[in-house]
Amino acid sequence: MSKILRITLLGMGLALAPTISQAHFRLLAPASWIEESQLGDPQKAGPCGGTNADYGKPTYAVTDVKGGSMLHIKVQETVYHPGHYRVALAVNSPTELPLDPKATTMTDAQGRVMSVSADVMNPVMPPVLADGLFQHSAKVSVPFETDVAIPNINCKACTLQVIEFMEQHPMNNPGNFTYHHCAVLRVTADPAKPLDTTWPKDRS
Repeated sequence: MSKILRITLLGMGLALAPTISQAHFRLLAPASWIEESQLGDPQKAGPCGGTNADYGKPTYAVTDVKGGSMLHIKVQETVYHPGHYRVALAVNSPTELPLDPKATTMTDAQGRVMSVSADVMNPVMPPVLADGLFQHSAKVSVPFETDVAIPNINCKACTLQVIEFMEQHPMNNPGNFTYHHCAVLRVTADPAKPLDTTWPKDRS
């Protein structure tokens, strides 16, 4: 193998290493429940971020939302990886949030288990508000943004979860193929609209 070819292959390997080993995002809106670094860390552990060694420092941020209205979601991918996002809402406890998306996997030439794709809920049902968002297979420098419908309910401290499922990614510990962020919402039902009875009642 020529010296030039070896240098070229080494350069390709270095260029690919970040996308193979990791992906990160920041939750820009609504306000995150924990402090995030410029990369969005800590975010590996489900259901709401942190890691095995760092649970995250709380921000105590609470976002007021009117039930039956639209909530703006804004995320910034800080380290690119192909994949998609999902938004879910827990009324009483983060334990009500759904499991991470079920992944289809393969084993690569190095013996690593790698993600190929994941289940996307269609149509969505509680506690999922939106799924398959921001599907992308190329780096995007601008934030991803959308509006999701909040059910017409009352809750003093709902947990809004935003996750990113990563394709072509080895398993993380913790989190497997998913990164996680959450926000605390205080939802007040719109009295002009009927209450959404498909969602749990606030027990607080």
